[in-house]
Amino acid sequence: MNITVCIGSSCHLKGSRNVVERLERLILERDLKNEIELRGSFCMGQCQTGVSVLVDDTYYSLTPEDTERFFIQTVLPKLASTKHAIGTQIEPV
Repeated sequence: MNITVCIGSSCHLKGSRNVVERLERLILERDLKNEIELRGSFCMGQCQTGVSVLVDDTYYSLTPEDTERFFIQTVLPKLASTKHAIGTQIEPV
């Protein structure tokens, strides 16, 4: 799975650095470093929203405060469905 966080000036002002740091921590805590590639990108053209985050082919708008909820409610189920499709399991933390 690929997660790309906008680090352009508008998203930076909205907290993209904190979003990246929280995602890094969540990925490491769950030992998903080999399953999720976290990237940064300059302007993703979604400046009117919060911090722009692209998960595979879908855009989301985050704040630092809702990053953990987003990870648990969106990223983990998406990853689990991908892993289920290839016959492996994700262990809960």
